[in-house]
Amino acid sequence: QVRLVESGGGSVQAGGALRLSCAASGYTISRYCMGWFRQAPGKEREAVATIDMPGRIRYADSVKGRFTISRDNAENTLYLQMNSLKPEDTATYYCAAKNTWYCGDRQYEYNYWGQGTQVTVSS
Repeated sequence: QVRLVESGGGSVQAGGALRLSCAASGYTISRYCMGWFRQAPGKEREAVATIDMPGRIRYADSVKGRFTISRDNAENTLYLQMNSLKPEDTATYYCAAKNTWYCGDRQYEYNYWGQGTQVTVSS
């Protein structure tokens, strides 16, 4: 049984930083694509960053240069370092995993989801 557990969300002021973690069990993150999505109230869930099996990374334009996705294969954990946070980054952030090595940016492509962690950025 695959389980993804996010942690690290919270409330920060604009310009601050947070680091999200996603601990996986029943799933080997180094073999597949994983990603971070977010959903703000009244908006669709969107891909923030993805990393495929070879380690190729893609970011949403809105977070390029501020967010960094990484993974620790030994710990079987995915991370999202978020710097220079803006109020528009406020959302529930989800960790997601696919059953393929390659990534996509549509939520329906992902097979497993974490419960989500709230990030709130105040101005």
